Amino acid sequence: MTNKLLESFRPFGVRSLITHAIMAITLVGALLSALVLEGELGQVSFVAFVNFTAGMWICQSIHALGNPQYEGVLSVVRNRGD
Repeated sequence: MTNKLLESFRPFGVRSLITHAIMAITLVGALLSALVLEGELGQVSFVAFVNFTAGMWICQSIHALGNPQYEGVLSVVRNRGD
C-alpha cells in the first residue's frame, strides 16, 4: 500500500498540485485567523500562516526550476482532465 501511495506522487504535476493546494489552504487559514481570532493571537496566527504560505511558494518555485517542461499549474490541471 505504501509503495502504491508513493508511486502516485512520482509525476511532477501531482506534486505541483499538492504544493499549490497546501498554499491555498494555508492562505485561507491566514485570512480566517485574521478575521476570527482577536488580539495578539490573531496577529501571530496570521503572520505564521502567511510565512508558511510564502515558504511553500518558495518551495514550489525551486521545484518548478528543476523541471524545464513545467508550464504552470494550470497546464497540469488541463492535462489531468485528458
